[in-house]
Amino acid sequence: MSYLYKPRHQTAVPSRFRVLPIAAAAAALAVTGAIGVAVHASAPAPSADTQSLTAADSSRSGAAPAARDRQRTQAAPDAATSPSKAATGAAPTKPTTQAAPATPAPSTPAVPAAKELAYRFAWQENFYFCGPAATRIALTAREMYPSQSEIAQSLHTTVNGTNSADDTTRSLNEYTKTSFYKSHFITGQSATQAEIDQMQADIVNAITKGYAVVANIAGSTVDDKGGAHSYPGGHYLTVVGYTNGGTTVKIADPADALGVGYYTLTTAKLAHWTALRGYSA
Repeated sequence: MSYLYKPRHQTAVPSRFRVLPIAAAAAALAVTGAIGVAVHASAPAPSADTQSLTAADSSRSGAAPAARDRQRTQAAPDAATSPSKAATGAAPTKPTTQAAPATPAPSTPAVPAAKELAYRFAWQENFYFCGPAATRIALTAREMYPSQSEIAQSLHTTVNGTNSADDTTRSLNEYTKTSFYKSHFITGQSATQAEIDQMQADIVNAITKGYAVVANIAGSTVDDKGGAHSYPGGHYLTVVGYTNGGTTVKIADPADALGVGYYTLTTAKLAHWTALRGYSA
């Protein structure tokens, strides 16, 4: 409800407006109050924004001085006067834990490009003891010195010789009390490149770990110095070292016809020489 404001005038007011009966005045006031209440009830509630502004600024809403004082008291304290977290009982911030440095993985020892085992050489004692003699040479690299006759019994050697690489593998493991040795066979008339590579890897692995290799060969070959070696009926010999990363090997031969007892040749030649037979490594 709006009211029209009229300024007061100095002119005289008619007598009929000057005196108002008390009963009529009371009735008029009652009507005016009822109309004001109705208008106030029908007015829309102030919006959130209006309420925020009213709460933020007491002077806008006509708040009483006491309300304004209370708002000032409840205002957020500045940083200089605010209590610390420790004073208020809040849990202290945990210090950042620095991650432990990663432990480097243990490095694998580098494989030497060349290695020769310490061994004790002996010629084979008779024409069919090449198996026992070659096996004994391999055992001396492990500081073991059984007799050739004793080893012959372990290999089941007869006048016809020793049967195969399976026998030398079994005997070497029995004497060394390990399962290190395995039998490897080259089944074709000549070795494939994969078989040559495998023999090279086996020889390097065995000798690097201190084990000599025993090979069962047959046929003929020529060593690095041009010396010829021929065993058409088969023979056993010992690999006691390698050079050039394993592409060349040193042979201890208990029946070397040249009377030296050792020579070198390529691993490829040794692999072809072992065709149709095998080796213990």
